[in-house]
Amino acid sequence: MPSPAPPGAHLLEAVRARLLRESSEPTLATVAAAVRAEGAILGDAEVLALSRTLRADLTGAGPLEPLLAAPEITDILVNGPREIWVDDGVGLRRVDEVGFPDEDAVRRLAQRLAAQAGRRLDAAEPWVDARLPSGARLHAVLPPVSPEGTRLSLRLSRPRVFSLAELVESGSLPPAGALLLRSLVESRCPFLVSGGTGTGKTTLLSTLLSLAAPGERLLLVEDSAELRPEHPHVVRLQSRPPNIEGRGGVELHQLVRQALRMRPDRLVVGEVRGPEVVSLLHALNTGQEGSSGTLHANTAADVPARIEALGCAAGLSREAVHSQLAATRALVVHLVRDPGGPRRVAQLCVLRRDHGGLVTAVPAVTFPAGGGLLRDTAFAELHDRIAPRSGSPR
Repeated sequence: MPSPAPPGAHLLEAVRARLLRESSEPTLATVAAAVRAEGAILGDAEVLALSRTLRADLTGAGPLEPLLAAPEITDILVNGPREIWVDDGVGLRRVDEVGFPDEDAVRRLAQRLAAQAGRRLDAAEPWVDARLPSGARLHAVLPPVSPEGTRLSLRLSRPRVFSLAELVESGSLPPAGALLLRSLVESRCPFLVSGGTGTGKTTLLSTLLSLAAPGERLLLVEDSAELRPEHPHVVRLQSRPPNIEGRGGVELHQLVRQALRMRPDRLVVGEVRGPEVVSLLHALNTGQEGSSGTLHANTAADVPARIEALGCAAGLSREAVHSQLAATRALVVHLVRDPGGPRRVAQLCVLRRDHGGLVTAVPAVTFPAGGGLLRDTAFAELHDRIAPRSGSPR
């Protein structure tokens, strides 16, 4: 049986406005009463469809609800009322079957989502970067900062955790690479997962943390709860932004200090994009074996420079950054995303201090796009550091 045709835009807007004036929830009863008050006549099926549309528009994500429910979608980008893009694991694609009535509808949704996150979005605060109660990351910007209209971005947090075997099957990692990564975790070496935006850093770190021994206690310190390791003993600490009055904020470095008093076996600092790099270096230098974190970097070779830039911006001297980074003896697991291809592990590197006192990322293993494993300059050092509990190839 075909579904009923949606009501006209004028009726939809009139009913929406009436419900807002009356502060009514879009239930079947209130929608039916509002329809009657507007002098329209609809059957039960049309009232039900209108109620669902208004519920999504007034309390949910409006036309984006079906996209939020799709498990394969990780990013939703709204460039205008009729220009919506998604990333479902194989790159960005435009979704022509989903859209908004007009620019005002996009703006209303952005402001409603910001309010759900406890933030404001208006002429005085024309952008917002926040975490929604669902776990999705929200970014929105309004005109005139965005002169062509409201722009909305949603990064979705999916509870799915992949096993190493699934990463191998998907082409993200060759079998020999999976063995090396398992050995890395078992050896309790500190490590950083690096890569560009959308390369799967959080996904891989969740997978690796899931390999930690069941008797270990994992302390996760994050700006937002994105890491989801399948492990029996996980404790989460999450930072909190200041409220509208600028009070009540809790920063990552404060949480790292608290985590150290909670008897961690592995201390993990989530995504590092700013001054929290100091907290990451602190965590990697506390003597907690197996500590880890994620970092944005275009290549593995860029990791020391990236940490240097963030550390200097946070008030550390260049010498202090490199001294602390060298002391971590951390390994780097770098991810890339090939055009039109899957996210994959591209390289394992060892952080090594050169004669000038600066830390460099020395390649140990490279994983070509076509599969396989190539040993590189620091392979022997990598092997020696993970060998005591490994069966890695030599």
